[in-house]
Amino acid sequence: MDHACNRITNTLCYFFFITILLFENASTAEIHYHDFVIQATPVKRLCKIHNTITVNGQFPGPTLQVNNGDALVINVVNRAQYNVTIHWHGIKQIRTAWADGPEFVTQCPIRPGGSYTYRFTIQGQEGTLWWHAHSSWLRATVYGALIIYPKEGEFYPFSKPKRETPILLGEWWDANPIDVVRQATRTGAAPKVSDAYTINGQPGDLYRCSSKDTTVVIVDSGETNLLRVINAALNQALFFAVANHKLTVVAADASYVQPFTTSVLMLGPGQTTDVLIDGNQPPGRYYIAVRAYASAQGPFDNTTSTAILEYKNTPCSVQGIKINPIFPSLPAFNDTATATTFSTSFRSPRQVDVPTEIDENLLFTVGLGLNNCPRGSSSRSCQGPNGTRFTASMNNMSFVLPPNFSILQAHHQGIPEVFSTDFPAVPPAKFDYTGNVSRSLWQPVRGTKVYKLKYGARVQVVLQGTSIVTGEDHPIHLHGYDFYIIAEGFGNFNPQTDTAKFNLVDPPIRNTASVPVNGWSVIRFVANNPGVWLMHCHLDVHITWGLAMSFLVENGVSELDSLEEPPLDLPVC
Repeated sequence: MDHACNRITNTLCYFFFITILLFENASTAEIHYHDFVIQATPVKRLCKIHNTITVNGQFPGPTLQVNNGDALVINVVNRAQYNVTIHWHGIKQIRTAWADGPEFVTQCPIRPGGSYTYRFTIQGQEGTLWWHAHSSWLRATVYGALIIYPKEGEFYPFSKPKRETPILLGEWWDANPIDVVRQATRTGAAPKVSDAYTINGQPGDLYRCSSKDTTVVIVDSGETNLLRVINAALNQALFFAVANHKLTVVAADASYVQPFTTSVLMLGPGQTTDVLIDGNQPPGRYYIAVRAYASAQGPFDNTTSTAILEYKNTPCSVQGIKINPIFPSLPAFNDTATATTFSTSFRSPRQVDVPTEIDENLLFTVGLGLNNCPRGSSSRSCQGPNGTRFTASMNNMSFVLPPNFSILQAHHQGIPEVFSTDFPAVPPAKFDYTGNVSRSLWQPVRGTKVYKLKYGARVQVVLQGTSIVTGEDHPIHLHGYDFYIIAEGFGNFNPQTDTAKFNLVDPPIRNTASVPVNGWSVIRFVANNPGVWLMHCHLDVHITWGLAMSFLVENGVSELDSLEEPPLDLPVC
């Protein structure tokens, strides 16, 4: 009874908090109510109709538009055949970790026929984020843009564009993505690569049966369009370019940056980049094109998705047939130099308050591995290289989701034996991480381990890629926080020499860092948001294999520095 009363009190407190918020920002803050119905919907792509899991029958899903300071109340009803959760990628979820979304980390999944209402407030964030399913591979089709405008009366730090266009980059399988990952899990092999990339849900006119539905982005001569580019692809970093047009980068991951101009973007899955594009070319039609940045050895989807940037006053040809678009120059799929030039161009617009005194100095290796075929197993279940099963890990720990409780629930309620707090601060064995790694280090240990942080701890994490199986660019996403990327480089991080490369003045603020292929990135943040926060590779095949860990951030001294009570309708396992 006491627990139920606490939950009721918590719900009342939430709405009391919203009332205070509205009172303090009477003319600006709003509460946005949405219903998300997860359902199977017939979607035709590449000549075939698939029963695709969508939100409200839309693919991609609805675009949410809010202002900094607003609150969202989103009721998710699951009418699909699979468990589901929704993650609000990049939202800090201050004290509201129950609304973060990763299944079995902050909540149990919403079972078929069930529902859950996510309640959270946007606090001090502006720009482009997105939302997506965080359960199995449902985010292949369950995703959408989340746009945060400045508070009413406040403005962008650049001239307001005439138009704004969300550009969601995705991957499409000519199959059920859940079947694809289940087949890979059964066999231990790498999953089938996608059959197409998409721009706003459409593959574009280089694919079969796709020309007439190619996405068209309108621009007018002399005007500026803000493109909000989101890489929602499941497993692939992507190059992005527009024929004959330069792109001025003004923000990334909902943080403004010092503007810089480029002819190509590279986004890892999970990352967003806001760019200004000027209508300064002769009126016509210009391809927007997307192809893989594939830094690993192995198969990948080597197709190209297109949309069309079309000037409003584009002339037609003599028979009234639209003129063919001009195609952009795209980097080679393995052009790491271009990817690195882009990723190292980001700076904050002004000096930022980077933690300089460090309480927790962590080194996490990130990469793949191979498990030997379990004794007694059929060869059909061990179809990785040389009869093995693919796996992945951080600091030799391959992350396992608990089956019966979420980690946050177990922490909050003191439920034993769900997780342990001994995730290693450094790799258990020191080795040449990006060299020729001994086969004895290829098999990680499975477990559900978290790393505990005191409230207010100043944290540095060196994310060190490894060459086990193959080196690869890993997009590492931290839930619940933005962080500063103070340096990146290739080879093994050397604390004696590489600290000289640290930018402690104006490093970029991100929520997803690209760890270079056979290289490293260094991030810093202050642990001032209590809860359990997943950090994982945003290549979903890698998180499926265990390339993840969680931070458990303890409560602070006051109630305002402590996790809220769980909501009444939190799903049960």
